[in-house]
Amino acid sequence: MQTETAIHNSNDSLADIRDITVDKELPREERIAEFVRQIKNPYRFRCGRFIVKVSFAGNGVTLEDCIRGIFSAMKGVFLYAGL
Repeated sequence: MQTETAIHNSNDSLADIRDITVDKELPREERIAEFVRQIKNPYRFRCGRFIVKVSFAGNGVTLEDCIRGIFSAMKGVFLYAGL
């Protein structure tokens, strides 16, 4: 029970990415620094009521490749369902 409370409390302190604003006129390095300053932990944050945990696999597949694979699989499902 104590562990659940600790997890809940730590989740409450996570930054919500919807609240992050960065001046687009800043140089790239400063935009990145400002984003990290506001989000605090770019590997664990909230998006509304959802907790986002970012991790990377050691297989060299990019996020873009993964998303492309998901959409390709969904396209097959929709075609099979006649949608």
